[in-house]
Amino acid sequence: MTTIQPLGDLTLEGGEVLPRLEVAYDTWGEFTGDNAVLVLHALTGDSLVAGPDGWWNRVVGPGLGVDTDRFFVVAANILGGCKGTTGPASEAPDGRVWGSRFPAVTVRDQVAAEAMLADHLGIDRWHAVIGGSAGGMRAVEWAIMHSERVERLFLLASSAYASAEQIAWTTTQADIIRAAGPEAGLELARRIAHTTYRSEAELAERFGREVQPDGRFAVTSYLQHHGEKLLKRFDAWSYVTLGDAMNSHDVGRDRGGVEAALARVTARTVVAAIDSDRLYPPYQQQELADLIPNADPLAVVHSPHGHDGFLIEHDQVGALARDLLSR
Repeated sequence: MTTIQPLGDLTLEGGEVLPRLEVAYDTWGEFTGDNAVLVLHALTGDSLVAGPDGWWNRVVGPGLGVDTDRFFVVAANILGGCKGTTGPASEAPDGRVWGSRFPAVTVRDQVAAEAMLADHLGIDRWHAVIGGSAGGMRAVEWAIMHSERVERLFLLASSAYASAEQIAWTTTQADIIRAAGPEAGLELARRIAHTTYRSEAELAERFGREVQPDGRFAVTSYLQHHGEKLLKRFDAWSYVTLGDAMNSHDVGRDRGGVEAALARVTARTVVAAIDSDRLYPPYQQQELADLIPNADPLAVVHSPHGHDGFLIEHDQVGALARDLLSR
């Protein structure tokens, strides 16, 4: 059952104070003092990781790669999100919804909020911090900002910084939301995003040039379906806020560069790439594996599904998690 925890005010990197921060979180397993695992979700995810409706329920659960019979698993909704944690859909101090007025937040701000939750839960040190995509951004920042609190680190389909191409995709989607309005804009933005989440080869094999009886290309219908699905469960201004936060991601900022920043990581680390990922291509994970001092050689997850492979290839991802957590 999701808990929404008030945590007080949070001073953001930009200097603004975000009042009355609340963080939504779920837990599985029992805390024994040294067995806590933090799982960090991607852009439009939430704190419901395990269980029948969990987005990673074939990786996290009893007897699985992240074994909830052994570990106390914590998952929190991201700062700026819309699934219980303070974000644009929350009430501002003036009694109105924040909406597009919500202050800019960075990945480091999001980690600061999660650290406040860890303090509240009495977790001084994580047995492991795990994250894919945007969750991987926060995971690597955890291991830099709070290196003494992260024993193991698992990074999937993520990077040390947002690349020019990733920023291009994200800012274009945000501009579409601003230009077309929250509803139409979010649906269109998700279509663009979902194209980047899958591989060209998969789209070609699944849809090719097939035309449906209604005259639409099958691939167009597929993308419209995913856009409409997100519209029913997500807030457009959270999408913009979180995209801007991802664009802020650069572990080297104000730390002497990427190499110097990653040298601060003391956690035993596994970095995994999806071989067909065109949004976060494997060279970015190779850089993480090369520059983090205690990282294993880069692990490659084989998948036809592109970036979404980190959510789909349960057996491969679960095996990597199990190996890291059991060392």
